[in-house]
Amino acid sequence: MRRPEHAAELHNMSLSIGYEANSTLPLKARQALACFVVVLFSVPAIASDTWLQPRRTSVLPGTIAQVELATGAKFPARDDVVKQDGVGVALARLNGKTVELAQPSVDKKSFEYRAALSEPGIATLWVSLAPRSVELRGKQIRPHLDNIGAPLLVRQAWESAKGPRPWREVHTRHVKTFVRVGRPKNDFSWSQPVGLPLEVVPDKDPTALRAGDDFPVRVLKNGSPAADFPLGIVHEGNTNRAVKQTDATGRAVFRLPRSGQWLLRGTELRSSKKPSIDWESDSITLTFEVK
Repeated sequence: MRRPEHAAELHNMSLSIGYEANSTLPLKARQALACFVVVLFSVPAIASDTWLQPRRTSVLPGTIAQVELATGAKFPARDDVVKQDGVGVALARLNGKTVELAQPSVDKKSFEYRAALSEPGIATLWVSLAPRSVELRGKQIRPHLDNIGAPLLVRQAWESAKGPRPWREVHTRHVKTFVRVGRPKNDFSWSQPVGLPLEVVPDKDPTALRAGDDFPVRVLKNGSPAADFPLGIVHEGNTNRAVKQTDATGRAVFRLPRSGQWLLRGTELRSSKKPSIDWESDSITLTFEVK
């Protein structure tokens, strides 16, 4: 294959599965939360992750589960530089029933959602943030490409481009987690997609994992398997991220050697045809606890 001599050539090449605005999420939820302003953290070059973190991953039926939305460069530590951003969707699903999450309480480093979990089951909770424009220059660009696992073709084209050019990207973050409620019997809704443009779906109960277990997952782009997708995993307090490529069915299996909090994360990058924007991306994180 001929190597592109300029980054602009990538606009005419298919680097990844494209996506259109997802229409499977409830319209009421999108409209109700579209203008809600929340507190997030500004980290240069999108070098951080954003995640949902339950205060307790196992609760009794009738409990109000407390789930924090936070951002940081070293999970689960949170950064304290405040920036305002928007939430597009904030929902919870239990026993196949999906409800909107109420307006969260906000502090200096995160904000907390509360979900009423009235019956036994395994609750899936997710938040999709509004797209954010990012412009990077010079030495900011390469660390960003490293952080998101940008394809080699993108790196080569960018490095071969003549003259200094800013990296202009619109980035959308999606986050997901789970809470076990009482003693679930027939709730397997955790294994079903929620309809995000980019999504990690467990193939094993994410609330019943033990140290030494394997954790099989699948990655979906617009509901279809994402093959050869780089999916990273990190244990709490560790900045070293092991990365696996998904197979032809979008699946990957991770060994969980230690107990504690874990985070899965991945980013899909694609060229953009929009004026004044070179790139668009979606990222996903999924948090879970290993006993």
